[in-house]
Amino acid sequence: MIDFTQLALPLNLIFFATAAAFVWFAGSRLTQYANMISNVTGIGQAMIGIVLLAGVTSLPEIGVTATASVAGNAELAVNNLFGSIALQVTLLAIIDFVIGRKALTAVVPEATVILQGSLNVILISAAAAAMVVGDVNVFGVGLWGWGALFGYLACVRVLSRAEGRRPWLAAEGGRVVERLTDQKEKQSAAKMEDDHSLRSLLVKTAIVAAVILIAGYVVAKSGEAIAQKTGLGSSFVGFVLVAIATSLPELSTAISAARRQLFTMAISDILGTNLINVALLFLVDLLDTGGPVMGRLGPFPVFGALLAVILTALFQAGLAERRDKSILRMGYDSMLVLCVYAGGVILLYTLRSSGS
Repeated sequence: MIDFTQLALPLNLIFFATAAAFVWFAGSRLTQYANMISNVTGIGQAMIGIVLLAGVTSLPEIGVTATASVAGNAELAVNNLFGSIALQVTLLAIIDFVIGRKALTAVVPEATVILQGSLNVILISAAAAAMVVGDVNVFGVGLWGWGALFGYLACVRVLSRAEGRRPWLAAEGGRVVERLTDQKEKQSAAKMEDDHSLRSLLVKTAIVAAVILIAGYVVAKSGEAIAQKTGLGSSFVGFVLVAIATSLPELSTAISAARRQLFTMAISDILGTNLINVALLFLVDLLDTGGPVMGRLGPFPVFGALLAVILTALFQAGLAERRDKSILRMGYDSMLVLCVYAGGVILLYTLRSSGS
């Protein structure tokens, strides 16, 4: 195995950038495979986004979490998770800018996405509370770690039962002008359908997943080395730099989905990944040998978690309001999310000495 800490900073940056590129290109294939699997199996776009896309695009976070936790760097692992959550909500604003026709939150047909956002807020807030009140060991894992795992499983069950509920209706001046079903999504998916069998699609998806997992490992190790050599500290690097790289699959798949008008799938990928990130707190606790992790973290990850809650709530408010008001090719809510994220990162930079 390569010891990245022994390599020069420029070489670590090259490894980091190369691995991030592999993550990007592998992630760009996922939307096509996911749509084909949806067509073959009849599984809805929302559940495909929550389970399949979110599961595969979470592999870099899993790689970072596992390698950093085993190495005893729980701060990098936890801050990468919360950094990914905050950044991935911000990615929705970037996707809004890319599609550039209507505000993203005004064209999402499925009410399930608000439920996804609500569950995100609940789990992330609980994680922030855990870091404030402390934790106790239960069978080798903190009690809050167990809560994160079972909370995630409960969320998947709730969302699976909500699949297929009636979409919203669009109205102007009190009159219904168009039914916002997922018909366009299905038509777009049908254009991508070919004669691939389910088995071949799963094999291709597994290959893409393996590429993302390996690249995620390189991102984790080179990111740790960059943190040491730049003096920024693992907390700030984990929240910003590593989070950016590990969020590339979500960005590439979500942009690909949005361009095909698969808006529900795009947002479900992001929000589903964020739920998985909270569940990965269990993995941090399981692999780290220093006692319950949630009881020994400073103010940096607490603020990071609360920033993620605020960003999710802002986007959720845009989904509920459903106004098609835009500025600079994006909705007002997306612009606000970008500003809040930038301000939060600046504040976190001042708190970096509170981490390691």
